[in-house]
Amino acid sequence: MSADSVKRQKNFCDKESFSFPILSDETKEVLKAYGAWGMKKMYGREYEGIYRYTYIIDENGVIEKAFSKVSTKTHAQDVLAELNNI
Repeated sequence: MSADSVKRQKNFCDKESFSFPILSDETKEVLKAYGAWGMKKMYGREYEGIYRYTYIIDENGVIEKAFSKVSTKTHAQDVLAELNNI
């Protein structure tokens, strides 16, 4: 999920040839509810932004696994390994 607009998400998905949409939350309501939006700091500057969190949610809406420390290099493999364990 991203705070970017639906149009921007669609353009990204088209560019990357994704066969699925990426969710958009321009109001940040859902991002805040999941604790994925808040204050960040870079180079001593504070600003609001999105946290790179991943939640694996089952068919009943129960969070099975939360990844709060995401390494972009290994994250896809980490998620797939977790899905194989569920």
